[in-house]
Amino acid sequence: MAPARLLRMARLLALLLAISPPVALALQRIEARDGVSVEAAIALKEPTRIKIEGSAISDVFGNIYSTNCGSASTAPLVPNGSSLPAVNPSGEVILECDKDRGEIYVKPVADGAKPINLFVSSGKATYTLVLKRVDMPADTIVIVDRTPTAAGASASKVAGRAPNHERALKAMLVAMASDEPGEFRVEEVNQPVQLWSEARLTLLRTFEGRELTGEKYLLVNVSQAPMVLAEEEFDRDGGDVVAVSIETHALAPGESTNVFVIRDGSTPWRR
Repeated sequence: MAPARLLRMARLLALLLAISPPVALALQRIEARDGVSVEAAIALKEPTRIKIEGSAISDVFGNIYSTNCGSASTAPLVPNGSSLPAVNPSGEVILECDKDRGEIYVKPVADGAKPINLFVSSGKATYTLVLKRVDMPADTIVIVDRTPTAAGASASKVAGRAPNHERALKAMLVAMASDEPGEFRVEEVNQPVQLWSEARLTLLRTFEGRELTGEKYLLVNVSQAPMVLAEEEFDRDGGDVVAVSIETHALAPGESTNVFVIRDGSTPWRR
């Protein structure tokens, strides 16, 4: 092909790229396990569809602003298994249910840097989603279950518990994430906890319920290198930790995140 023709084609391609609309984000497939939080992006101004691969969503729990999901007697998809008021003024997300498909659509109420915590359940597991608000087109989140099936697997500690225990676990985490104690007794602590030299960890407050105790920590990356966090690092050998949730798993130097630890008993975690 002649050089002049190649040059014309290159210029045409550059022009087409310049005037083409931006490409929408690809579908988000996230691997999730029961009792372990995972991150995903949620559209700021458009609904985001959430579905579970191979299963229908049976329950949703979070700080819901409004919903069309109805009551327990009329719909299978019901936040916290009961009716919600028409509007929750402190809610963070609008929830809509597609009961026929077993899917949900969520949309943030407002902009903000704080991730939205949402629990999505199927008949066999509950997935903890940490949703980051991003100015992007509407998207779909597909949850792919990777919950271990072996007996005694650490990620499945809460599997097999009674449904009311699981609801208490979700309610505790929502209370800690939203700083709205509700039925829980809260104690302000603000006590430093020894961790790694690269991190500064402070126990901000504890939440006490009838079955569970929650601990809210602030972790700061004080090193000069990026830091990646995992829930397993906060699951101590005592065996009483039943859930850990981290708002932001990857921290640049100087950045911070909340860490939530829920346990049976009333002894705060120490290292």
